[in-house]
Amino acid sequence: MQHRPFPRFRALAGLAAAVLALAGCSASGSSDQAASEPITISAAASLQSAFEQISEEFTAEHPEVQIASISYDGSSTLATQIFEGANVDVFASADERNMLEVTEAGFGHEPVIFASNTMVIAVPQDNPADIDSLEDLAEATTVLCAQQVPCGAASRQLLQAQGVEVTPASEEQNVTAVLQKVAAGEADAGLVYATDVLTDENVAAIVPEGADEVVNTYPIATLGENPDAQAFVDFVISERGQEILAEHGFGTGAEQANG
Repeated sequence: MQHRPFPRFRALAGLAAAVLALAGCSASGSSDQAASEPITISAAASLQSAFEQISEEFTAEHPEVQIASISYDGSSTLATQIFEGANVDVFASADERNMLEVTEAGFGHEPVIFASNTMVIAVPQDNPADIDSLEDLAEATTVLCAQQVPCGAASRQLLQAQGVEVTPASEEQNVTAVLQKVAAGEADAGLVYATDVLTDENVAAIVPEGADEVVNTYPIATLGENPDAQAFVDFVISERGQEILAEHGFGTGAEQANG
């Protein structure tokens, strides 16, 4: 004789099926949520103005992607933070050396060059020390980036190429700090990126001899496995991303590829 399940068992079976279905939906939701995990970005200090605009336009174009934070500092400082376990999905460096250290340590995927920059002498708007050339920096109160920072390495390369010796009044950990000291009148001059002086009306720029021979190239790479991180990198190297960088004074990745 064939036994039919009691109604109670049938009800329990239906309840179990509903629970399993709900669990499946929950798992699917968790998967979708993981795929949309907010991205964190570490970018060289000189990129701040450009990246603020890039991030704004990126999120408008990709409303499903949330940028949790963008940290700006010297590239060597950011690289150290990555080595120490900082949660970073995208790293944009002001030089290839720091990026190479990060990728060779296994933290990043293949980087791409997206921008370039050159050095200028920044002076207070009224230029009280009458700075006119690199040679004038030897006798002036001059602020430089620390040597391990990309702007510091480029500054020393520029000075050495022109045979100028400078004893800096201070060595800063990022280019923003150099610019701030010049703008506040705490220094007669400082060497910064050409893009930096465009964002501060309190300083003026002097393009020194040989500046076009010292070019910093900027690589960007994804770190980890957040799928939305690549979308941000793709926007940076897109036509619109490159337009924004050019508007902020950067040379573009396309120029580097062709140059």
